[in-house]
Amino acid sequence: MPPTSAVWHEFEVHVRGALNNGVTEDEIIEILLQAGVYAGVPIASEGFKIADRVIAQYRANGA
Repeated sequence: MPPTSAVWHEFEVHVRGALNNGVTEDEIIEILLQAGVYAGVPIASEGFKIADRVIAQYRANGA
């Protein structure tokens, strides 16, 4: 699970892939909330920042 290992460049690819494969934004949020329980709040916080950026790019590209 990329968020728990803090490999952020890989996490970005996974979020983009998830969106392209039909995972909703709400589902991504839920996944990050669960990751925060196991990996800690600082890791979840960084994950949310990255996911937010990827989601904004995804929306801007007309998805």
